[in-house]
Amino acid sequence: MSKRVDSWLVTDEFWQRVEPLIPQRALVPDKQYVRKPGAGRPAKPARQVFEAIVFVLRTGCQWKALPAERFGSASAIHKRFLEWEKAGFFEAVWKAGLAEYD
Repeated sequence: MSKRVDSWLVTDEFWQRVEPLIPQRALVPDKQYVRKPGAGRPAKPARQVFEAIVFVLRTGCQWKALPAERFGSASAIHKRFLEWEKAGFFEAVWKAGLAEYD
């Protein structure tokens, strides 16, 4: 029986613990956000981004080696990684893990 490739990345149980810690993108006050036709793609879902980051951490692959058919643009994933890192997301996940196992 074949196992789905992504089933080992992030379980539903783990995602339920991580999702509340995901930082929300800050909107600039007084700025109108209008997507012009053909002007870029919508942001990837947070779970897909998190799974891509976990994939890089587990495999040790370079960002550019992320499977595009599964995760999309490696540069977009890396950009969100940097945003989350700056917002303290990974430290929050680490602290939550320590608190759970304390």
